[in-house]
Amino acid sequence: MSLASSIRRLAVAATVGTVIAAGPALAQGQPFRLIVVEPTTPLVLNSVMWLAEQLGYYEQEGVDVELVPVNDTPTAVAALIAGQGDMANVSLTAALGMVAQNLLPIKAVVSPDKFLPFSIVASNAIQSPADLAGKTFGVAAIGSLDYTLTNLVFAAIGVDPASVTFVAVGPPAQRGAALIAGQIDATTMSIGTYLGLEDKSNIQVLVPVDQYLMHAGILNKVNVVPDSVLTERRDDVVAVVRALTRAARDFAADPQLWIDAMIVARPDYDPANLAILAEQFRCAWSVNGGMDEPTITTGTTDAYGTADLAGMRMVEIGEWVDFTVADDANEALGGVMAATEACPALDPAGR
Repeated sequence: MSLASSIRRLAVAATVGTVIAAGPALAQGQPFRLIVVEPTTPLVLNSVMWLAEQLGYYEQEGVDVELVPVNDTPTAVAALIAGQGDMANVSLTAALGMVAQNLLPIKAVVSPDKFLPFSIVASNAIQSPADLAGKTFGVAAIGSLDYTLTNLVFAAIGVDPASVTFVAVGPPAQRGAALIAGQIDATTMSIGTYLGLEDKSNIQVLVPVDQYLMHAGILNKVNVVPDSVLTERRDDVVAVVRALTRAARDFAADPQLWIDAMIVARPDYDPANLAILAEQFRCAWSVNGGMDEPTITTGTTDAYGTADLAGMRMVEIGEWVDFTVADDANEALGGVMAATEACPALDPAGR
């Protein structure tokens, strides 16, 4: 099942209230509901959405944010279409697909996690990517971001996706447990999830992060809001983006701040591994909102090369992106944060 068909199926379910238990779209003055695709604070850059709540950034910016966790991208999209949230963190292909299929008028306003440090991890019996043929590969869901990106990587490294059996397993921790238990042969997970696995004796990194990112595109995820929300609650939207951007700047300036917050959010995770991740993330935070127009343009072109958007019309950037929200947030924070010698590619903000 493609991402498009998964979204259409769940959108129908959402209209009768079966996606998540929630009421109708929220009015001004009610909590601003942010749909996130993880059950707990993740070990990647989009942790900023959870930590901004934990550390009080949303409150300091004057907006009451309620996180709404769902299991995967198609469910997040369906929930947004059903009015069960005001903003959703979704894959780039899902955002483009919503507009191309006229499912919901939306605008991308921030990208707190432009890319995810994924790798492919497999059992020791699999010695090369070619060995994945005929094997079982665990994903969050058919049509989820890890599924879409892994198909891109497969195509680039010579693995026919049709030769692999994809199985919906759930969030990264569940996929890791299934791999260790021998229930699946391989899966995609972030470097943080891999470092946190207690028993790695029978598994290995088959495709490392740098090779994965080489083929998975330069823009993977964006936060989108329905046009109606942007019209009716623009001040709240800007406040959310301001909070996320300010938190990202603080984490970039002081990685220990992220480590300390994650120790509270994830007491199950080894602080030594958090320190490794913090150093890797230092130059990757979306300190300007992650809304660089050249990057978005290139990412869109890459996205239209995937099976998820096959046959869909090309969406113009003005149909699905609003740069003014990030611009207003950056202006309120003192302007765009410039790149440094240590981080020469630090979140550009080209227009």
